[in-house]
Amino acid sequence: MNGFYPVYLQLKGRRCLIIGGGRVAERKLLGLLAAGADHVCVISPAVTPRIAALAAEGAVLCSLRSYEASDLEGARLLFAATNDKRLNAQAAEDAERMGIWASTADEAGKGSFISPSTIRRGDLLFAVTASGASPALSQHIKQELEAEYGTEYEELTAKLRLLRERVIREIADEQKRKQILKLAAEEAARHKQYNRDIEEWLNSLLHRIDRRLT
Repeated sequence: MNGFYPVYLQLKGRRCLIIGGGRVAERKLLGLLAAGADHVCVISPAVTPRIAALAAEGAVLCSLRSYEASDLEGARLLFAATNDKRLNAQAAEDAERMGIWASTADEAGKGSFISPSTIRRGDLLFAVTASGASPALSQHIKQELEAEYGTEYEELTAKLRLLRERVIREIADEQKRKQILKLAAEEAARHKQYNRDIEEWLNSLLHRIDRRLT
């Protein structure tokens, strides 16, 4: 059994390094940017037009040269995504020695982590992996989740975040807070769309909770 532990990393303000400039490296880069990473560096003698455009916009730092072990200094995360397996493995070994989390694009067994297939719906994030056993299965499940959880969940999670902040701020009773938020989540998931004003929604939830308690 492969022992992977699922976590979600906060990458804002942390240096992330991508070695390679092809389509795989581009996909890793886009995933990092979607996750809020704001200090990403790509190192490769050549890069795709999309990576070059992102570098021109200032979204990513790009060094058009070969990788050196010293590039890892200050990095927290590494993606070795070249078409050279030996170079990827060497970079992963360098990262391991320096205590940096590393992933190689060619072999799930190399490095210290693997990247799951992900679906983002605003604050809602799904991650699916078969731990390297079958990327095709991961993709299949991802497609099923994408069909089940559409873009309407972006607004739903945004509304639930606002409601939660309001409840935490205004409701002192911890048990009542839990009941309100549980009822709100059930209601939002059931309706899929929810356009009510936050204050009106909270008052409605409070009324129903109070009725249950009396």
